[in-house]
Amino acid sequence: MHSVSSVAVGFWATVGGRHEPEPLCGISHFLEHLLFKGSRRRSAAAVARAIEGRGGDFNGFTQEETTCFYARVEARHEETAFEVLADLYRRPRLAEADIASEREVIREEIRLYDDQPSQLVEEQLQALLWPGHPLGRPLTGTEPALDRIGRLELVDYHRKAYVPGATIVALAGGTDWRCWRRRLERWVRDFRVRRKPIVASPVSDRHPQERVGLIRKPVEQTHLALGIRLFGRHDSRRYALKLLSVILGENMSSRLFRVIREQYGLVYAIQSAISLFAETGALTISAGTEPKHALRVLALTLREIRRLGDERVGERELRRAKDFTAGQMRLGLESSTRRMQWAGECVAAYGRVLDPDQEIAAMRAVTPDAIQTLARDLVRPNRVSLAIVGPDAEPTAQPIWERRLLEGLR
Repeated sequence: MHSVSSVAVGFWATVGGRHEPEPLCGISHFLEHLLFKGSRRRSAAAVARAIEGRGGDFNGFTQEETTCFYARVEARHEETAFEVLADLYRRPRLAEADIASEREVIREEIRLYDDQPSQLVEEQLQALLWPGHPLGRPLTGTEPALDRIGRLELVDYHRKAYVPGATIVALAGGTDWRCWRRRLERWVRDFRVRRKPIVASPVSDRHPQERVGLIRKPVEQTHLALGIRLFGRHDSRRYALKLLSVILGENMSSRLFRVIREQYGLVYAIQSAISLFAETGALTISAGTEPKHALRVLALTLREIRRLGDERVGERELRRAKDFTAGQMRLGLESSTRRMQWAGECVAAYGRVLDPDQEIAAMRAVTPDAIQTLARDLVRPNRVSLAIVGPDAEPTAQPIWERRLLEGLR
């Protein structure tokens, strides 16, 4: 990216929440936190000085299938950023004192999310979509699992998970690839570990799915999360699915926003999103509303999903969805950090860096018939789950929610 003065460096491990055994739920996220506590050669303060002291920034995140550690610096400091991240990735300190303190930090993070109904309802939906599977567990873990994770478990997990076959180094920005090739070749020669990557347990179409889950909390709104379990990221219908999600609820021009917020004034925010994994995925719709309006919000949402299957999307609306999707992708990729993340995510998911222009072309080739066919396929009761987080005093019982959900799918 010759027009930018920054370089983003990312180290990716192709392990995440779905690779964890149930007793150690959240260990990928715990390890991500601990890597920033320093290495055997660098303290946490030394790491911060090396990056932030040069005007850069660094961070990490844990997903279901990957964990990423990255830094963005001026191009003249790129080698320093690489050396620091490589050191943290390969040789984390994992000191007992750091583990004890970070355990309490993560405990507070878990409690924070538990106090946020919009987050809690999303976690409840995951548990309904993939019950008894790692994909249905929270990435932050649970407090009982957190208490089981000690230094021995963290060292063993790092040894098994952070191996060459599960490692991607992604780079983007105002840099010279020829210099990076030499650096990476030296680093790879030093990274001689013969262990194979951890393999995640797959999800089949026969894996059970639960329909409705209701949690009572002392909250003012009723929070809804509707999920439809789908295919994985290698399915060619993913382009039609993205456009369907945009039309349904990804912006202020979407049908759900215009009908449920603008026309009826029932919500402040309502949105749809897609999550695609190797062999499974989901379309999700979430909203918060006054308890007395919650059943109506559900009914209107299901009506708009059915309408996509009953009526072909108009050419003008479809063109707007395509322009929005292409524009969002291109605008996002102007950032060196986002471009690095695109590269890392693509290699982790598909084994190669996808060409954004080719992805946009494939998306633009989607027809109204493809979206209508997909929408008809969505409205199957055995694929749909509904999570609700509502006030303690709200009288609507779980059987009522289930009945209304099934009625709305007919």
